[in-house]
Amino acid sequence: MFTGIIEEIGTVEEVISGAQSLQLAIAASKVLEDVRLGDSIAINGVCLTVTSFTADRFTADVMPETFQSTSLRKVNRGSKVNLERAMSANGRFGGHFVSGHVDGIGTISGKKRVENALYIDISYPSECAPYLLPKGSVALDGTSLTIFHVTDRELTISLIPHTQEESILAAKAIGDSVNIECDMLAKYVERMMNRKVQEPSSNVTMDLLEKHGFA
Repeated sequence: MFTGIIEEIGTVEEVISGAQSLQLAIAASKVLEDVRLGDSIAINGVCLTVTSFTADRFTADVMPETFQSTSLRKVNRGSKVNLERAMSANGRFGGHFVSGHVDGIGTISGKKRVENALYIDISYPSECAPYLLPKGSVALDGTSLTIFHVTDRELTISLIPHTQEESILAAKAIGDSVNIECDMLAKYVERMMNRKVQEPSSNVTMDLLEKHGFA
C-alpha cells in the first residue's frame, strides 16, 4: 500500500528487455535508506519488488502483465521515474490509498500555466470513467492528486509548485503516457452496489438508484 506522496525522482540506469518483460536498474538514494530484498517500491505508480540493491541503485523485474498494462514498457536508459516506498504504519498519511495497481494508461493532451499552477489535461480510457469525479482522488504515475475538472474523455489536474518540482509530471510533454490508478474506495463501492443490484433479494434496484440520481 502507498500514499501517492512521491519520495524522490530516480533515474533509470539500465533496461534489460525481453519480448514482454523488463528488468530495470534505477539510481536512487532516499528509498534505499532502509531497503531490504523483497520490499515493495512504486515506480511511476507501479508496485514492484526489489530484487537486488546497492547503496545507490536497485533492480526490479517487470512481468508480462505489468509490461502490457502500464507505461513502464516505454522507459529508457536515462528516464526519470517517480519513486515511493510502501507506506509505514507509524507515519503520516498525506495522500490517499494507492495500491500500485494501474487501471489504465492516459495520454497528456494539454498543458497550461495559470500563475503558479500548472494545469495538465489527460485523456483516459473509458473503463476509468466511473471512478473519476471533480474533487475526487486519482494517482497519476503514482502521484496522489485531486481532479480539478473531468469530462467523459479527459481529466484535468492542477499541480502546485512543490509537486511540479518533486514529481516527473510537470516535465512530461503533450503525447506522453501516464499511469492512472483510480480511487480504490470508489471501485469497492461500485463493486458492492453492482452485487446488491444483481441479488434478487436486495431492496436496491436500478429503478431505485435512478430515482435518487445515482444512474
